[in-house]
Amino acid sequence: MRIRLADVAHVIRSKNAGPFELTLDILFQDRRDFESARRAKVLDRAFIARLYRLPVEDVLRIIYFEPAHAVKITLRRRVVSGAPGDSDIYGAQQHAPLLDIEFAVEDQAHGRTDSPP
Repeated sequence: MRIRLADVAHVIRSKNAGPFELTLDILFQDRRDFESARRAKVLDRAFIARLYRLPVEDVLRIIYFEPAHAVKITLRRRVVSGAPGDSDIYGAQQHAPLLDIEFAVEDQAHGRTDSPP
């Protein structure tokens, strides 16, 4: 079965991590959803780079933080926060591309997925 990230994440947000970096936070509702997303391996550097139209080297870190059932993704900002051409000085509106990500999860009734992992 496939599921949207926005349907299993309690929080999806973005914010500045200083003037040169942007952080995307995904907090899952529970451990099962966190582990399903991690096993799906959809949140990797190449995928995030394509999603945000960035070079792969601008996806600086992807950290899975188990105690909070969270994923933190750090990107290099295209434009320094507050510089001419910056359309989001706080980096608070940059999470939207994450909302429609879909990934395969185990069918709870059958313990299998509808597509290969």
